Amino acid sequence: MPPTHDHDRIKLTQPVQFVKGVGPQRAELLGKLDIKTASDLLFFFPRRYQDFTQQCNIVDLQSEEPVSVVGEVYDVTQSAHGNRHILNVVIEQPDGALLRGVWFNQRFMVNKFETGQTVQFRGKAAKRSSRWQMTHPTVIWIDDSQSIPTGQWLPVYSLTDGINQYQMRKIVAAAVEDCAELVAESFPDSLRQELEVCDIESAIKWIHQPRDEQQYEQARNRLVFQELLVLQLALAIRRHRVQARSVAPPLELSPKIRARIIGRLPFELSESQQQVFQEISADMNRPFPMNRLLHGEVGSGKTMVAICAMMLAVAAGHQAALMAPTEILAQQHFQTLSRLLQNSRVSLALCTGSQKVSERRATHQRVAHGEIDIVIGTTAIVQSSLDFKQLGLVVIDEQHKFGVEQRARLKQSGFDPHYLVMTATPIPRSITMTLFGDLDISVLQRHQAAVNKTNTYLGTEDSREKWWQFFAEKLRQGRQGFVVAPLVRGADDTEVNSAEKLYESMVHGPLESFRVGLIHGQQTSEEKQSTMEKFTSGQLQVLIATGVIEVGIDVPNATVMTIESAERFGLSQLHQLRGRVGRGQHPGYVCAFATSQDPTEIDRLNAFAEIDNGFELAQADLRLRGPGNLFSTQQTGFPPLMIADLIRDEAILQQTQQQARAIIAEDPDLADPALTRLRQLVLLRYGQALEISDVG
Repeated sequence: MPPTHDHDRIKLTQPVQFVKGVGPQRAELLGKLDIKTASDLLFFFPRRYQDFTQQCNIVDLQSEEPVSVVGEVYDVTQSAHGNRHILNVVIEQPDGALLRGVWFNQRFMVNKFETGQTVQFRGKAAKRSSRWQMTHPTVIWIDDSQSIPTGQWLPVYSLTDGINQYQMRKIVAAAVEDCAELVAESFPDSLRQELEVCDIESAIKWIHQPRDEQQYEQARNRLVFQELLVLQLALAIRRHRVQARSVAPPLELSPKIRARIIGRLPFELSESQQQVFQEISADMNRPFPMNRLLHGEVGSGKTMVAICAMMLAVAAGHQAALMAPTEILAQQHFQTLSRLLQNSRVSLALCTGSQKVSERRATHQRVAHGEIDIVIGTTAIVQSSLDFKQLGLVVIDEQHKFGVEQRARLKQSGFDPHYLVMTATPIPRSITMTLFGDLDISVLQRHQAAVNKTNTYLGTEDSREKWWQFFAEKLRQGRQGFVVAPLVRGADDTEVNSAEKLYESMVHGPLESFRVGLIHGQQTSEEKQSTMEKFTSGQLQVLIATGVIEVGIDVPNATVMTIESAERFGLSQLHQLRGRVGRGQHPGYVCAFATSQDPTEIDRLNAFAEIDNGFELAQADLRLRGPGNLFSTQQTGFPPLMIADLIRDEAILQQTQQQARAIIAEDPDLADPALTRLRQLVLLRYGQALEISDVG
């Protein structure tokens, strides 16, 4: 944290080995936890606490009330009754009172207990044969067995080999005692009063050594507000800079242009589509770049809205580019636009990495001369030397598959294009406010007709034969289907659920009477395109595939899907795969089979089967997995959150976003001396990741 004076800075940034109780050897061990300075210790927050504030003596126990009891392990025994294993652990208090802990069928617990250990049991006590007993109590093993802690909340830290919990507590406590008062206050008094949070020194002391739950909550609240406000200030600065420092061509949607665009569409836009197109067109009519996220899950019609935006750019005399994450999806977008713009003066070109050099060179020349109005392609658009004559709009489909650094690669002399980034991957609101906090957001609701059209089941080995009979019956009725595998090929012959193995087992098994094709990411573009054309035209009835079909594949006649080893896919990916069926007039049916029977994985798959709404499913995924993977995969170089929880702290996240945008609207560079410390924190943590290092 930014210090107040040079002396404080030196002490806070001194190598951790000079903190009391550390030394060179432990400093090396602490380095494995990314603790290098005294300041790092102050902000190495406990991951949980051991509560010893409300302990109960065994002689004072009352039946069926949750209590905590600390004692010394007196006896450990095992027994068996039929197939049931029973573990008994008796603890004793200094007055000789005994309490028994009982566990059924948990053999792994046996080796955790030794006579003489000091432990805490927490649970409901009941009298059994004149002796108090707890069934499956929560256990805390107390490291400092010389004394039983009373009236304390003890912090529990993440550890590394060579340092135990007792040692870590003493090291952090020494740093807090010596350095907490040196940490500079980053919140002006007026902001602290408005947010009703404590000062930073108190927050640091209380988060490590809370007297009780109330003090812990005060400390955590302050630190969460600070962490999320710093993040939202960084995003607000980036957002403001795009609007204030970049110039884009205003592209007006006149009534005449709007009528021409709408007249080209094969159907009337839904109310939600019309509203979102209005938001986009209003942005495109401003003299600075639009930076908008179009968030519409499967079946909402976001592609049609994007096409309207591209036609607006062309009608206003500019070019547009559409980037898709896969060549299959780029090909499909190209075909859709070709059909819509047939017999119009709008010229299209496809740009992918698999094209011949001569073909790509000719396309580049036509784009540079302004002869091509809309370019559809993959990352080849930004990775090649493609120059536009007058680029007005860039549409990025499935933004999360590109990475944040590719969001602003397409430039032109004197102007920036407008940007519309799209995703059908359901993202919880809290994640949207962080990963995409620098963008304006449009949420596109699904067509009512698309709701509840796909039935999802979690299959078992017992139901497998019945499912394949149902699958085959749908094919005989004229429908088409997918069989999805997580891998192209297995590491060895035991990997039965790879796409290639599945193809062999299907054409010689339950699907031998049908026309079956295979598609995966390791095939050439020509092979993939040929297979997709055969499936789209109905020449193939079944497509065995990997996740390459996850986005953008639109075959209305496909109604059944089997997903093998479904636990290997994320929930959002499963939802995207489910979106490939039931897109026409017939309902869809999906059956997911799991290879693993891990309870956590089965919980995830049950959520997939039970929740049809993508946003609700994304929220469930966030609860089950946490946001860590989202930060690592979607924002390259984005520092992880240290204490904030995007589920628990969503209200604070929303409050800090509003606060940050208000602050930056008045003081874009945080030049006010009262905000100096906040500015330093913003640059230190997010300056490089969000390219805002020249603030102020």
